[in-house]
Amino acid sequence: MSKSHTMVDLLIIGGGPIGLFGAFYAGLRQMSVTILDSLEVLGGQLVTLYPEKYIYDVAGFPRIVARDLASNLIAQAMQYGPAVCLGEQVSALEYDESSRIYTVRTTRGQHSARAILIAAGIGSFAPKTLPLPVAKRYEGRGLHYFVRDLARFRQRRILIVGGGDSAVDWANTLCEVAQSVTLIHRRDQFRAHEDSVRRMKEGPTRLALFHELKEIGGNGQIEYAVIYDNRTKDERRLDVQDVIVNIGFLNTLGPVRDWNLEMQEGAIRVDSTMRTSRPGIFAAGDIVTYPGKLKLIATGFGEACTAVNFAKAWIDPRARVFPGHSSEMKR
Repeated sequence: MSKSHTMVDLLIIGGGPIGLFGAFYAGLRQMSVTILDSLEVLGGQLVTLYPEKYIYDVAGFPRIVARDLASNLIAQAMQYGPAVCLGEQVSALEYDESSRIYTVRTTRGQHSARAILIAAGIGSFAPKTLPLPVAKRYEGRGLHYFVRDLARFRQRRILIVGGGDSAVDWANTLCEVAQSVTLIHRRDQFRAHEDSVRRMKEGPTRLALFHELKEIGGNGQIEYAVIYDNRTKDERRLDVQDVIVNIGFLNTLGPVRDWNLEMQEGAIRVDSTMRTSRPGIFAAGDIVTYPGKLKLIATGFGEACTAVNFAKAWIDPRARVFPGHSSEMKR
């Protein structure tokens, strides 16, 4: 993967699944590309948060492990030789009106492009941590916010806290390797795909609804957890070795917030062409909002295609927005 600070047609900010697919599609349109990411690896959340997790909602794959999906996307994106610049945090944005060139300054230099695609996911993020006084003491000693190595949990007694997609997906995945999996959720309704919830309820995962975590403890490592019914306040002690907390993330767009882009509830507002409020700057994926927006990888892929095609027309007004089907395009 080369590094380059030369002028390109399209600068893609974000090396996750949407940015990678955008780079591939830009290659189909014969656009020169630089991929820029603050992480030291390509793949985004697929490799940094849940590399061992199964992904179910990508067309063509009944299910695929996140790290394998990332590997496929990287191989697909690299076909056209984009420059890849990792470990660079964006800062300032400059625009030359006469040449219609954008320059993005970073912690390591600067990059110039005729158009920009922001595909930075949810921006920089950190998990919401367990609000218990002893939580820090057990981080890395049985308390987890991410699952990066499935083998680490083989034949372990696991407690999962949460009711969203991550919590439910981990319950379905870990029950195949763990000795036991218990999931607690403070309500009886889940914020996860219905089929995932169905599989969890029909599988070996033990569910404790209307329950919350009161205490964790052990001699240097987690050995038990105390949970309680938030309706009756009745408490129960569970003998567990690992507690996985999936209660959401805190995220920020960082310097992108200062780029004079129209924002709405912490996301970049785009139109039906994925164009932001500034000409030549497009965005796709979880970082954007528009009426009817769904934060799915599947929809993000389509948004990336739309953004790239309209970016091509912005760069070259003679180019068609719709180039034809990929099977008909020259490679």
